[in-house]
Amino acid sequence: MTWIKTIVPDDSDGPLKAALAAQRALYPKEYAGPPAQPASAGANSIIASHSLIPAALEHAFSAYGALMSPDLPLERRHHEMIATVVSVTNRCRY
Repeated sequence: MTWIKTIVPDDSDGPLKAALAAQRALYPKEYAGPPAQPASAGANSIIASHSLIPAALEHAFSAYGALMSPDLPLERRHHEMIATVVSVTNRCRY
């Protein structure tokens, strides 16, 4: 959970709703389902921390979306392995 004010994605409208939709569209199809963790933890919390500045959300996650591109020769298992190694290296719990 972030320690700053955030806007709940379900309550979003206008620029934030568009930025969230654009951010989700960057992910491969296998990531289209709902997240496994609660909305107040993990990556959702990081995304929520950008909710007050939709343009920042769009720009910050467009680079991430490019790295997740289905055109690259990586599968979901590779994404998970890379994320795990990065999290362990950064001593991050998610």
